[in-house]
Amino acid sequence: MTAIKFLSFSLVFIFSLMVFGQEITVEKIWKTYEFYPKGVDGFKSLKDGEYYTKPSEELTIRKYKISDPSDKGSILVDGTLLHYGGKQLIYDDYEFNSDETKILFMCEVESIYRRSYSAKYYLFDMVTKKLSPLDEKHEPQTLAEYSPDGKMVSYIHGNDLFIKNVASGEVKKITQDGKKNKIINGTTDWVYEEEFAITKAYGWSPDSKQIAFLKFNEKEVKEFNLSFYGSLYPENYKYKYPKAGEANSVVTAHYVNVKSGKITAIDLGKYEYIPRINWSPKENKLILQTLNRHQNHLKYHLVDFSGSKPMVSTFFEEKSQTYVEVDDNLILLKDGKSLLRTSESSGYNHIHRVQFDGKSEQLTKGNWDVMEFLGLDEESGSIFYSAATNGPLHKIIYKLTLSSGTSDRISPEVGWSDAEFTKGFKYFVHSYSTANTPTLHVLRNYKGEEIAELEMNSELSQKLLSYKLSPKEFIKINANGIELNASIIKPINFDSSKKYPVYVTVYGGPGSNEVKNTWDGNDYMYHQLLAQKGYIVFSVDPRGTMYRGAEFKKCTYLQLGKLEIEDVINSCKELQKLPYIDPARFGIMGWSYGGYMASLGITKGAEVFKMAIAVAPVTNWRYYDNIYTERFMRTPQENENGYDLNSPINYVNQLKGKYLIIHGSADDNVHYQNTMEMINALVKANKQFDMFTYPNRNHGIYGGNTRNHLFQMMLSYIEENL
Repeated sequence: MTAIKFLSFSLVFIFSLMVFGQEITVEKIWKTYEFYPKGVDGFKSLKDGEYYTKPSEELTIRKYKISDPSDKGSILVDGTLLHYGGKQLIYDDYEFNSDETKILFMCEVESIYRRSYSAKYYLFDMVTKKLSPLDEKHEPQTLAEYSPDGKMVSYIHGNDLFIKNVASGEVKKITQDGKKNKIINGTTDWVYEEEFAITKAYGWSPDSKQIAFLKFNEKEVKEFNLSFYGSLYPENYKYKYPKAGEANSVVTAHYVNVKSGKITAIDLGKYEYIPRINWSPKENKLILQTLNRHQNHLKYHLVDFSGSKPMVSTFFEEKSQTYVEVDDNLILLKDGKSLLRTSESSGYNHIHRVQFDGKSEQLTKGNWDVMEFLGLDEESGSIFYSAATNGPLHKIIYKLTLSSGTSDRISPEVGWSDAEFTKGFKYFVHSYSTANTPTLHVLRNYKGEEIAELEMNSELSQKLLSYKLSPKEFIKINANGIELNASIIKPINFDSSKKYPVYVTVYGGPGSNEVKNTWDGNDYMYHQLLAQKGYIVFSVDPRGTMYRGAEFKKCTYLQLGKLEIEDVINSCKELQKLPYIDPARFGIMGWSYGGYMASLGITKGAEVFKMAIAVAPVTNWRYYDNIYTERFMRTPQENENGYDLNSPINYVNQLKGKYLIIHGSADDNVHYQNTMEMINALVKANKQFDMFTYPNRNHGIYGGNTRNHLFQMMLSYIEENL
């Protein structure tokens, strides 16, 4: 068996490997955004599943028939009606209530962390055409929504839960103890938002009589301080951030009787986390999930409100020797007796049906992973999902018919497909791309048949034809006995008789893949720029990444970084054997977990890499948050060697090559502390290095000219040192 195999399904139809063409520049990528593909934002299905709405440039909402591509649309809400206080309402998004007689407009949205935001909301009555603010006294708000009966609107302000009666205008403050960095009601703390991907921590019962919510008591969580520069004296921002091994918020579940305002606690026994809160869609049954601190024992709790007194029971549990995944692959069925979830208990991630009496049935089977639920059509008995049936490089959409147990593919078997279904599941917006073709957006019926082209990004595709581009190819690489998926972009006018430097781009974190047959946007164009300048661009997905089963993904448990960097180093050693590779010119770059890997590469892999760029890196897992880190490592007190033996801060004495470390000073996720402590270690070891700080920038390091400056700097560093 050869160590490296080139795969045949690299799709390159927009490329002719032209000798002549325009030059790509950083400015075109990150300043003027010339290669940014268009999407189909604003497409909202109406409840009948036959029509959708979309805002026009004049802020008018128009209604279109889904099955008629020629429909020019009719006016549903005239933008001229959307005025308040003499000003035109400029909205960022909008949502209908359940019977589509009212609209909730979200305006002046400001990001807080990765998913959280604040906004000002306005109510619009489709019958009376009246526009009014949600609550001018308590602004801004977040997470506003109509009750199922459309008579009330709930929202969060100042860490408290509020309800407004739409007809009377009466506002009721449900919780009274919300306070910054102390108590949170109805939304989540920083670490839940970042690691459980949840900000909405409340929900209405189907009959609109109860609201269930989570309360976070942050009092024992230690604060972290961020400094923001620009004023004469820097502004200090404090927030609660639980690092590995440190105290969490105490989270409790409650429900409030909307009519009386009485709040009742829900006893869930012993647990550390409540990562999900969901209501059954028809029956008044609440489902709460709890996890222990090690995140290897998941419980499903049922709170049944159908009787005279709510009854709490635990109806399902899953345990693991490593950890149990918590995700959004959860659908509660309308029968009020069961739910669908995915689980890796069989060795691969598959769909299971779980009854509220505890019985469980696996619905999909095979040596491949289900990626995500896309929807459930209970009328036809069909589940729509995506899966890696053709390997982790491809995302394929299927329709599973429950009565027969058979799955039918409704998207191409190569490339990357996403689907957004309309209500009723008669149609879906199919977004499809490959590594070398920008995303296409097509409207299809539930069988996968094309109805209309929505956005084909023809303009971008034509633009790319005028540039010198080299196709991304996919390869299999045998890294010391482990076959790994990798990608490679060769220089323009590649000549196998020459020797080329290699730029390795890496992420490598648990459950995250870089090697995918999907359009990679501006990063792809930046890699094309490097190929124009004579570099081979290489990426590999090491052990610990997704869609190759639980064993492959979880083999890094308790030792994050060890196997991953071994795989990257060994993959590069295989590349060094190729006649057209310059073995002395390997560089590595990564961001976040990738920055951690790049830092390990230039230290543990000093004999391979002559240059590394680490952007916003973790340098010691003791500095990172507890939910993420402990999921894979347990606590530092339990796994001291796992933390210390795989943190690059402890290997700086091995540094030989050029090392550039970049960080945003206001990074709320991977704290600037990681870079500061890495610098201390480098200075102590008398190692020279380069660094750059972006003041007031968070983990994404963006805003204004920031990205353009960042990538210009990295490009210069690569050209000077690789």
